Amino acid sequence: MSREICVHSWPCCYYLEPEKRWVPGKLSLTSHSLRFMTDKTGEALVSFPLSGVIEIKKEASHFVFSSITILEKDHIKHWFSSLQPSRNVVFSIIEHFWRELLLSPSEAPLPVTKGKQLTGLMASSQKSLEETARVLHHQGEQLDSISRGLDKMESDLDVADRLLTELESPSWWPFSSKLWKMPAETKPKGGTSTASPKALGKEGVMVRIPAVISQGTASHVKAGSLTILVSGLEIHDSSSLLMHRFGREDIDDIKVHTPYEISIRQRFIGKPDIAYRLISARMPEAIPVLEVQFSKKMELLEGALTPRSARTSSPAEKGCSVWQAASGLMDCAMHREPCSGSQEGQLLPLQMSEPFVSEGDAQELRQILRKLKSLALDTEMELERQDEALDGITAAVDRTTLTIDKHTRRAKKLT
Repeated sequence: MSREICVHSWPCCYYLEPEKRWVPGKLSLTSHSLRFMTDKTGEALVSFPLSGVIEIKKEASHFVFSSITILEKDHIKHWFSSLQPSRNVVFSIIEHFWRELLLSPSEAPLPVTKGKQLTGLMASSQKSLEETARVLHHQGEQLDSISRGLDKMESDLDVADRLLTELESPSWWPFSSKLWKMPAETKPKGGTSTASPKALGKEGVMVRIPAVISQGTASHVKAGSLTILVSGLEIHDSSSLLMHRFGREDIDDIKVHTPYEISIRQRFIGKPDIAYRLISARMPEAIPVLEVQFSKKMELLEGALTPRSARTSSPAEKGCSVWQAASGLMDCAMHREPCSGSQEGQLLPLQMSEPFVSEGDAQELRQILRKLKSLALDTEMELERQDEALDGITAAVDRTTLTIDKHTRRAKKLT
């Protein structure tokens, strides 16, 4: 358990049943287990996995008040009291991780072979690339919406040009009646263009995870969820009611305290900042998406930079190491050749008897590599399309600016 990442720890007391006394110490929670360490000796007095817990309750009796009891499968009951900052906070966080562990599919043991490790790395890279492609897709839809808005603006400017021409014409000009009918004919086009942003908003959900939410003081928490959108972040309570929505530009910083805990803040001048702290067992799924969406506003604190955390290396270094490992291990598996020249004589018997990558792992790696190649090609095509769209938007903005300046000068002459 010492190698696992500590999600949170709280000062408390543990009831030692054989000695009938309370022992002060600290209760530590990881994603899969609980541990209590005494203050006096620093030794682990109790340690058990969350998967073996069958019940977590708030209890009290004639000699115990404001306590949490945890019952294991062997009907061993643990009593924790004097919890800081409060019993409700500790109970909410422990119960959240326990429920998420029960609801999640049973996890396989850590990969033993190099093939399993490599397959896991490649699958993680594929997931990150899929999330990036999804962001690019929504970005492309937003650029298309901007292009449609500019087209509508140019159409409105053409109507303004006709109206200015009529105002500049003499009163006896016989063709003025047709010009006044043009605005009514162009009105239906506005209804079709305004409906597109609403449709984009409905499809903008990227990740939604359950979380334990606190605002302001850490002594008050509530269950809820975090939703990552293309346009920002939303925080809902357990009844799916919106607590707060952060626009993409509203967020000033996102701090990653641990792989399971983040804080989001929006600064204000002259009034208090809006800040939320979220703890979730599924936060490792959301952090890579947040890093893609808010890369310049993310800050990794010391607790997030752990040896087992995937945040220690940059995405480029991680991708490079994956491809290097893929090429090297695939060669070892297919040709049964040593990967290192310095240890050629020592590794040859081991590789001949037990290859690094099995045939099944190799087939799976080939499928993942094909998907990665397809995603990379689609991403390249989407980027080229968006570059062309940006060029078209730039040209349309220049034309619209010149037309507005010309119409402004014509309108000033009429006044």
